[in-house]
Amino acid sequence: MTPAISGATKVVVHLAFPARHLRTPGYFNASCVQQRLDAVLVPWQVAPEHLAGALEGLRRVENLAGVIVTIPHKGPIAALCDSLSPTAAFLNVANVARRDASGRFHGEMFDGAGMLRGLRRAGHDIAGRRALLIGAGGAAAGVAEALVRAGVGRLGIANRSQAKARDLKQRLRVAFPGCQVDVVEADASGCDLIINGTSLGMHAGDPLPVDPRTLAPGSLVAEVVMEPDETPFLIAAAERGCVVHKGVHMIECQIELLVDFLLTHPET
Repeated sequence: MTPAISGATKVVVHLAFPARHLRTPGYFNASCVQQRLDAVLVPWQVAPEHLAGALEGLRRVENLAGVIVTIPHKGPIAALCDSLSPTAAFLNVANVARRDASGRFHGEMFDGAGMLRGLRRAGHDIAGRRALLIGAGGAAAGVAEALVRAGVGRLGIANRSQAKARDLKQRLRVAFPGCQVDVVEADASGCDLIINGTSLGMHAGDPLPVDPRTLAPGSLVAEVVMEPDETPFLIAAAERGCVVHKGVHMIECQIELLVDFLLTHPET
């Protein structure tokens, strides 16, 4: 279902590059219909070099509620916002920015909160787990912050750029004194929670983020990738006897947070 659009409809723009894989508009617009909100989300494919210009133009669109952003814009958008929430400021990334009446944008980051809410809704307790997170980019950084905040017992961060992983580790240790965070290799041995926080699996031929042979049967394996619905990593994990958690669960929970932030409680 799509919402009826009129001259009074609030518009939200989804900025991405590329945009063809996006599933968020379908979920967001269905939520607007269900809640009888006069709003619509539309995808815009904007190349990185044009992001600043696109956002500058959107400042002047008076019926714009805000923007949702995804790969590769989560880091750059934070620098373009006029203000950031504590989480977005700590991570220096944002996946949504709300426009106020004066055209100023306030950025927030819900990747971690969406992942955490999805895991809990599926009945998975996070506290005390030995976690391995693949990635240290925008989505992964948000997930890392949420895991530490939720009391994960130990967090290993594996990333192609170890410098980026070390920076995230250091910032987490400063913000959460006493947390157990280390930069590690992409090896799931000894872990009971493994999360792919990268785009690996989105495209045919992508390597697996973790060697499945290191996955222990019964461990919980989660994805941030939503398309395809079952990534090769989740399929391999299931074959190893792991419990799998799809990326769609994260976006379903994020939709609740995004709609609330942009439309139903825009003062928060």
